[in-house]
Amino acid sequence: MGIIGWIILGLVAGAIAKAILPGRQGGGWLITLVLGVVGALLGGFIGSQIFGVGIDGFFDLSTWLLAIGGSILVLLIYGLVTRGSRAGTTR
Repeated sequence: MGIIGWIILGLVAGAIAKAILPGRQGGGWLITLVLGVVGALLGGFIGSQIFGVGIDGFFDLSTWLLAIGGSILVLLIYGLVTRGSRAGTTR
């Protein structure tokens, strides 16, 4: 899968992860893209180590499930890290 495929996969997986997780996550489309790509890489690594399934093709169901699962994990970690930085702001 090429770099454009990774970017599209990351953007879509990050957006789906934000839609699945409850609450209000910060960050715009750029943060979503970065978290999605990192999540796709993490999901592919975890999937290959645990299940023996990696991120092979753009249209494989396992690719999308691993990317979305990894994006959810990365988004949860991102939320825990940035939660304290928003405590002092008022709206």
